Amino acid sequence: MDIHELTRDLHTKNGAKIVMLVADGLGGLPMAAGGKTELETANSPNLDQLAARGVQGASIPVAPGISPGSGPGHLGLFGYDPLKYRIGRGALEATGIGFELEAGDVAIRCNFCTLDDDGNIADRRAGRIPTEESAPLARKLREVSIPGIEIFVEPVKEHRFVVVLRGPGLGGNVRDTDPQATGVPPLDPVADDDASQKTAEVAREFLTQARKLLADQPKANFHTMRGFAEKPNLPTYEDVYGLRAAAIAVYPMYKGLARLVGMEIVGAAQTLDEQVETLAENWDSYDFFFLHYKYTDSTGEDGNFDAKVARIEDFDAALPKVVALDPAVLIVTGDHSTPAFLQSHSWHPVPTVLASDCCRPDGLHEFNESSCIRGGLGQFEAKHLMTLALANAGRLGKYGA
Repeated sequence: MDIHELTRDLHTKNGAKIVMLVADGLGGLPMAAGGKTELETANSPNLDQLAARGVQGASIPVAPGISPGSGPGHLGLFGYDPLKYRIGRGALEATGIGFELEAGDVAIRCNFCTLDDDGNIADRRAGRIPTEESAPLARKLREVSIPGIEIFVEPVKEHRFVVVLRGPGLGGNVRDTDPQATGVPPLDPVADDDASQKTAEVAREFLTQARKLLADQPKANFHTMRGFAEKPNLPTYEDVYGLRAAAIAVYPMYKGLARLVGMEIVGAAQTLDEQVETLAENWDSYDFFFLHYKYTDSTGEDGNFDAKVARIEDFDAALPKVVALDPAVLIVTGDHSTPAFLQSHSWHPVPTVLASDCCRPDGLHEFNESSCIRGGLGQFEAKHLMTLALANAGRLGKYGA
């Protein structure tokens, strides 16, 4: 039986609130053997206090040894098997900014980048160019014209923008053009099946025209294409869990993923404090709240250990205001690990803590990678976190006679 068939049968209604705080890329590694991780280094008394009354463990986002993207990582947290439900990043970005994808559309998440004089990538994110500089450049790319294809180009945030292709015969199975490295040229778009061959050809022409349009830019003089994707179709939180769900996120991609599983995007918060305020303001209107915090991930990707420690401490400082709302279930976790040591997403299990009045505390008084290995939840697949949340909230009935 599919887990969602089971939760449809067993979910029950009550007034219990569930809050899931996701510190993106939370898990880390020591910078040297025998050292501490970012989470172990951080001064995080509020997370430690939560650990003392909760139960913790280490969640496996997809499968052992598999390093997940943000889409699969969050799908697992939301209780959707990321090996069954596959969503390209382009669809997430497009949906996150409110673009209404149609059947047959192909959405592409694009990153401005900097090419050197030899045509190699010098900076994969164009110096994390600010939105006020990148948005006009994205709109300039609306000048790209390809016969028989309707093209939409929409700014997103910082170095990111979205391209949506609309026309007959397009498929979403095209490889990324980002080589995930500097000092090498961008890759060509390559189709992985015959149905996507036309998409690859259109993408190649788009890149050719874009390179000319951006040639005089000092930083964002080109872009890469990632996450080619068609419109997905997922069951909703209301359908499978009986929950009115709200998402409070800053970055469009995470809003997009939340919207695709039927969450309502609330507020327009741009800082963590504003996100917590939005949570309080909407407390009576929803059963489940997903709050996403990005900066533990971006600092890890930058390889900045100290900055990631500081962002964890910022996250910890905001926790008391959430605890004060007295949710029936409070979960702190991440969608994947992003160790500064690796400067990338990794396969390492993610520290996770769940606190409720009916959880079984495991006697641990710290929250970090070392404690989670010893925690009462053990190592578990992230896709089971939602059933644990529902059970601890009294929102899941008994299975069988």
